[in-house]
Amino acid sequence: MTQAAIQHAFQKKGVAVLGLPGDLSAQEAVENISSSQNYFAKAVIRPADADLLVLAKLINQHQKICIFCGIGAAEAHDEVVKLAALLKSPVGYSFRGKMSIQYDNPYEVGMTGLLGLPSAYHSMHESDLILLLGTDFPYVPFIPTDKIIVQIDTQPERLGRRAKLNMGLHGDIKSTLNALIPLLDVKADDSFLKAQLHVYEKVKEHLQVYVEDKGTINAIHPEAVAFQLDKLATDDAIFTVDTGMCCVWGSRYIKATGKRSLVGSFNHGSMANAMPHAIGAALSCPNRQVVAMCGDGGISMMLGDLATIKQYQLPIKLIVFNNRSLGMVKLEMEVAGLPDTQTDMVNPDFALVAEAMGIKGITISDPAQLASSLQEAFLYQGPILVNIMTDPNALAMPPKIEFKMMKGMALSMTKLMLGGKFDEVLDTVKSNYKHMKELLD
Repeated sequence: MTQAAIQHAFQKKGVAVLGLPGDLSAQEAVENISSSQNYFAKAVIRPADADLLVLAKLINQHQKICIFCGIGAAEAHDEVVKLAALLKSPVGYSFRGKMSIQYDNPYEVGMTGLLGLPSAYHSMHESDLILLLGTDFPYVPFIPTDKIIVQIDTQPERLGRRAKLNMGLHGDIKSTLNALIPLLDVKADDSFLKAQLHVYEKVKEHLQVYVEDKGTINAIHPEAVAFQLDKLATDDAIFTVDTGMCCVWGSRYIKATGKRSLVGSFNHGSMANAMPHAIGAALSCPNRQVVAMCGDGGISMMLGDLATIKQYQLPIKLIVFNNRSLGMVKLEMEVAGLPDTQTDMVNPDFALVAEAMGIKGITISDPAQLASSLQEAFLYQGPILVNIMTDPNALAMPPKIEFKMMKGMALSMTKLMLGGKFDEVLDTVKSNYKHMKELLD
């Protein structure tokens, strides 16, 4: 049963629960009649030859093709890059696919979706044909409805559940692309690719605005924090991100190297996962640096686990984005036209809590000290908690701003003003004036 549980968890990539009754554990052990070895078998899965020929013909007929990859393409980095070079195609990716697709990829244009950037959204919507490779991308409103869409996945039950497909093929991405590429014509016209890469460069320039302007006392721009973490972390660091705004900053500013890992609660969005994930990562990979990007709401729910980190002397870097609010919930309420309610948090001094647990704790409230203080934290050999006072009014603007979203934000700001919260409205405008300029542009 133990063997079956391990193989189920590994092969199905899900949770396996093994229950052991107390009276059973008191019995004498007997010889195992089944195998006592775990078999982690792999198989080559690819579409039938006839389907590959139809797909190749479809691709050869169209010029503007966008490739979008998920975690299912993790082992096919080189094949994806080769395909993009052949088709002169931009390559977007999901959050889970970022670390395996972004690095050493001159064709990448970032992410789309709630966490993403205008460049990937633009590439998908300006293309004629979209190839969804190993992704079950959940943000349906960001997927075009008027394009030819082909999806390839190892789990055929997922085909077509997010988008209307012209073709749905069963296969692992690496094997499928190796069989498909010889059937494709080389495209000479790279104008579509160049246009999308140009958009991406402009987007990246905009991302630097909040890095260069680090914010003010007790309102440090979280973008600047994530940028510094990316600079200071090792090439094979393991990052864990709390659900919410930490996912936004991690997705936009933590770069892939081909060796780094990014762990989060990607499937169900449960809170407070960054620190527990970091504990597991540190125990599993003791020779790799572990950086936990924690929200103040998330780490508040799991403060007791600081004792675990201390007991096992796990050298985790706990970076707390302390914006004194449930940031993502607040943003969702404002976009819906609601004044944010019960999203503010009264936090303890996280650095002092860490010190009480026997862990080094420091607080950064001055943006001028951000780089030097974080460098000090990364040089520290043991577990450390860095409490960073970030801007509570920082917004994570999605790649496509709909009129109803602008209307909702305006409505919520009006309600706040009518409720007498003029200071909060003013702070939001001041904190996000660069976003507002982007909207006007």
